[in-house]
Amino acid sequence: MSSTSQHSGRSVAITGAGGGLGRDIALGLAAKGYIVFGTAMSPAEVHDLKDASDGRVSLTVCDMTKEQAVKAWAGGVSDALGAAGLDILINNAGILTPGPIELLSLDAIRHEFDVNVFGALSVINAFLPALRKAPGRIVQVSTWTATVPLPFNGPSGASKAAMEVFAAVYRAELKSFGIDVVVAPAGNMRTGGPAKTASALARVADGMTLEERALYGQAFDTFATTLNTMQSSGLDSVSAAKRVIELAEQVPAPSRAPVGPDADQMLRAAREKSDAELDALRLQIVGLS
Repeated sequence: MSSTSQHSGRSVAITGAGGGLGRDIALGLAAKGYIVFGTAMSPAEVHDLKDASDGRVSLTVCDMTKEQAVKAWAGGVSDALGAAGLDILINNAGILTPGPIELLSLDAIRHEFDVNVFGALSVINAFLPALRKAPGRIVQVSTWTATVPLPFNGPSGASKAAMEVFAAVYRAELKSFGIDVVVAPAGNMRTGGPAKTASALARVADGMTLEERALYGQAFDTFATTLNTMQSSGLDSVSAAKRVIELAEQVPAPSRAPVGPDADQMLRAAREKSDAELDALRLQIVGLS
């Protein structure tokens, strides 16, 4: 049987902690007595979470695509923790770039990889010395679309799939140091993400030329409507955060565990269904079958 740690005074660093899922993870761990550090996108997020946590959460504005900024943040956290090291690193930050692959600029796709892959890698590498001291645990928040990718959602699924591969390699390379690596594929969640997703979907649709709309307009509109509905009916943010915290503390550490019933269902489908069945399923999910 698995159990969870109940120790207070442990430390955690969370990327993307200024809003949405990351914010609720930070508040949840602070309430359990953790020393909580994190990254935010703006000074407003820093002040908001400081107030919401009664000063128990320390955020730093950090651009995840800037390696030196990541190193400076990690260095400051590591110095504050000293010889105790870092107990948990939760890689949560990420962005979404929806749209037909043919119509997406390579710069837009590259930016998603800069955040979701290279940013995540720079965070892990910057914290490894502190994680070795503890020794600690890495939780890589992912998505079930890394396993069952959806049409018009290619960059998200591909970038998260890439990080799942890196996580598996880290797990093997860091095992001798006592560092656990957990992949947490999430399902749809009612966090700050759906509003951002709806805005991104609208920008893609509004930016299509007449020719592009003739090619993809109807199908993309159907996908956008379906995705917005899926996200709005997903797991609430606090419940999702509790699940991630559970995975961060579970002993022994799972190598991979879903966040939300839909994630569990889709990961099971990926194991049990044929490629042809999965091709049909991905179209069905977004209303294109």
